[in-house]
Amino acid sequence: MTTVQKYALIGGGLLLSLVAPFLMPQFATQLTMLWLMVVFALTWDTLGGQMGYNSFGNILFFGMGAYACAVLQRDLGLDYFAGLAVGLIFAAVLSSLVAIVLGFGMLGLRGHYFAIGTLGLGIAAGEIAGGWDYVGAGSGMVPPLYPTELAGRELFFYFLMFALALATFFVLRSLYATKFGLALNAIRDDEDKAEAMGLQTTQIKSFAWAVSAFFLGIGGGLAGNLLGFIDPRDVAFAGATFGVWMVLMAILGGKGTLWGPVIGAVVFHITQELFWTYLLGWQRVALGLLIVAIVVFFPNGIMGTLRERRPEWFGEKVEERV
Repeated sequence: MTTVQKYALIGGGLLLSLVAPFLMPQFATQLTMLWLMVVFALTWDTLGGQMGYNSFGNILFFGMGAYACAVLQRDLGLDYFAGLAVGLIFAAVLSSLVAIVLGFGMLGLRGHYFAIGTLGLGIAAGEIAGGWDYVGAGSGMVPPLYPTELAGRELFFYFLMFALALATFFVLRSLYATKFGLALNAIRDDEDKAEAMGLQTTQIKSFAWAVSAFFLGIGGGLAGNLLGFIDPRDVAFAGATFGVWMVLMAILGGKGTLWGPVIGAVVFHITQELFWTYLLGWQRVALGLLIVAIVVFFPNGIMGTLRERRPEWFGEKVEERV
């Protein structure tokens, strides 16, 4: 694929993303959730793909962002848009700080010990939120209502979530192109050797987790307002759905790549929506089979498979046999 073709494809995708909610207004909420899935997959891949630390606890920062934003909107007494802006900033900062604090303890674990440890974070957070009256306990929490008509509300959150996905993509792209990105890959390839070479691996891993938490916190704040209700176990700290899906989307697209999580999120979300539309009653069975198929048939993901079969698309030269 030439450079011109590549930029034409990206430009076409961006243009389609801008006009999609106007062409298909009945699917505006689903399209907004698509961008949230992209944020999920990209932020998970920072640890799981680029650094080799498979986390099941990233949902913690999403849920924390949802609650933090809604609580500030409720308690500050500002108008809706000012409260939302302050709430999103607070959600991002709080999530990043918690990631740094947790990182110095949790990121000392490696391999499946780290994965199991992070799994407990989301479960514990869901139980705490479910028993805490200040955030609605098990009854959940309702963020302040959007002040204008429904169509304007859907477009507003669509473009905010789209902007968040773009910001996540380009910030991570910039970071991966620096020494920080090389350090992440060095930790993934051989952490002991990276430490012996002088890398401060604990600080690097904690910073990477904080970057992921920053965008997840904003995503949580936006999602809470979009959905209009924050349930502690089924929305905010939904480890069995959102927490697992972010792993699957990165694997499906190709973990350890920049575009892989984006492609995986798009394919997974569209497939899931089709299951919910046409296989009502069997959608969870179909989703379970899809998860098995992803793990069995796409261990390297879509990008990995394409790289093997079409290396010339990635700028790799293939020598012809004489």
